[in-house]
Amino acid sequence: MVPGAIISAAAAELLAQLQERHGPVMFHQSGGCCDGSSPMCYPRGDFLVGDRDVLLGVLDVGDGVPVWISGPQYEVWRHTQLVIDVVPGRGGGFSLEAPEGVRFLSRGRVFTDEEQAQLQAEPVITGAAYERGERPSARGQVVALDNAAAPGTCSPRAR
Repeated sequence: MVPGAIISAAAAELLAQLQERHGPVMFHQSGGCCDGSSPMCYPRGDFLVGDRDVLLGVLDVGDGVPVWISGPQYEVWRHTQLVIDVVPGRGGGFSLEAPEGVRFLSRGRVFTDEEQAQLQAEPVITGAAYERGERPSARGQVVALDNAAAPGTCSPRAR
């Protein structure tokens, strides 16, 4: 299975530190509002996942870090793999990395036709399905990103 979310090595290192301090964590890909479209990191259980939210994947960091997105936003992003990275600067005040002087950043990589076919063969796991015990068959790996973005990825547009 192709994971819907992966994480850069630098972001995984920060995430491991946050897990040591806060225990199990999760991401929710923000759809806008006060924090733009940032991946928000919360202690697991502090953010209530909705029944129609979609699990993009579980990152292979620590005991696994679920990455969620709202159902309507998933419909827009479903052709794109979410690549979570970290950059200098202050992000959203609600996300765990805010006091660290860095922020998590979403990059995107469009799935290949082959990957799209694989994804269509797998069921989408919603918040309701996750509560019933459904889990993805693979974890999102840690990847190396060179410079500002890896080939095939793009950063969110500047505002």
